[in-house]
Amino acid sequence: MLLPPRPAPAGEDAAAQREQASATRERLRQQLREGRLDTRTVEVDDTRERTSPAFEIVGGTSFEELSSNLRDMLPNLFQQGRGGRRTMSVAEARAWLVQDEQQKLVDKESVARQAIERAEQGGIIFVDEIDKIAGREGGHGPDVSREGVQRDILPIVEGTTVNTKYGMVRTDFILFIAAGAFHVSKPSDLIPELQGRFPIRVELDALGRDEFVRILTEPQNALIKQYAAMLATERVALTFTDDAVARIAELAALVNERAENIGARRLHTIMERLLDDVSFDGPDLAGKSITIDAAYVDRMLADTVKNEDLSRYIL
Repeated sequence: MLLPPRPAPAGEDAAAQREQASATRERLRQQLREGRLDTRTVEVDDTRERTSPAFEIVGGTSFEELSSNLRDMLPNLFQQGRGGRRTMSVAEARAWLVQDEQQKLVDKESVARQAIERAEQGGIIFVDEIDKIAGREGGHGPDVSREGVQRDILPIVEGTTVNTKYGMVRTDFILFIAAGAFHVSKPSDLIPELQGRFPIRVELDALGRDEFVRILTEPQNALIKQYAAMLATERVALTFTDDAVARIAELAALVNERAENIGARRLHTIMERLLDDVSFDGPDLAGKSITIDAAYVDRMLADTVKNEDLSRYIL
């Protein structure tokens, strides 16, 4: 692309011209490997394979599955015959061409077959908020629809064959894990058949001060790191002392005890309340360093936490 081949010259100078072209091509190759040509612009042929979309309506297909199938089909349908040339930098073109060649090496049928086998033999399905569909048998109103959802889930948990766009998947050996906050309902409100499919029950303890400290500091996207990165865009250096982190965790645990226990979500409201002034004044603090210590935390939050009625509405 950088040096298109020219027609073979004729005459006595042919050998010299071929040698010169070869030397030029070698210099370009060396510059390309060293990254000195990454900003140069080239045109790439968009030759990616565009096959006709597979569209199949299976008996018993739900409206949601049909909608998903249509969404997958329509974008490809309107792109038939597209292609042409795309202008991009050499760095982008290298990634584009590598991906294009990789796609040619992939056997999609083999990938789908292996994916189905792995899902059947080692798959894990996590059913969150299962307490939302817990309802007493013989109830009225919402309880009836909740029981219907439970009966729809039951065959999949027991073991059946599910039709997907990649093929039939058996759920006999898939591990199902369900979780819920059973503070309003309880596991016994589920239909007996579904209860029997989750024989191992584990009750989790509420998050405390030590867990909140770990949540604030250890994850790659911890809240403290997020706020520091956000203020760094305004050229403000934000740091937290260890005693400040401990105090934040302590106040979050205290509010959870007094008000509704919402777990680690409490840290979001605590941090937002704590850094309200700093975030608002961020553009005017460019080039400055701000250190959050335990005294600052108490000054910003202590009064709110002490007032139980106020903390219910704010924190």
